[in-house]
Amino acid sequence: MRPASRWWAHHRIDVLAAVAAGGAIGNLARYGISSAFPVDPGRFPTSTLAINTSGSFVLGLVLVVLIERLPPSRYARAFLAVGVIGAFTTFSTFAVEAAQLVADQHVALAAAFVFTSIGAGLAAARFGILAGRVVPHRHPPPRHPREEPT
Repeated sequence: MRPASRWWAHHRIDVLAAVAAGGAIGNLARYGISSAFPVDPGRFPTSTLAINTSGSFVLGLVLVVLIERLPPSRYARAFLAVGVIGAFTTFSTFAVEAAQLVADQHVALAAAFVFTSIGAGLAAARFGILAGRVVPHRHPPPRHPREEPT
């Protein structure tokens, strides 16, 4: 096992700081939305569904733009995708709310929440990817080496 001082030398502290900064922003955004739109016990968790669905869309969009459309960046993916969007979306709240609905004998509502969340999240991510591919390139796409210039 490495001593603690050497552990830091092998990790990119600047990238971890970018994730942490993004995480703070994403957590505050999620907290703000959940506070503004609280859900009563035994009701469909619309706030969590909206947060996770919109986060899925934005993640698909952001990743395509960062990977396919913009020049590489050391911090953009860590800050935006892992930090902001990772902290904004919330699998743990989704799981707890579904489990609580089942515990409170709202099994059909829990099933509707689970299936709606999964379906909406997958569809939103796909639409985000498609939307990201509409964004113009900021650097030329790589050419095949044998391709003749036009």
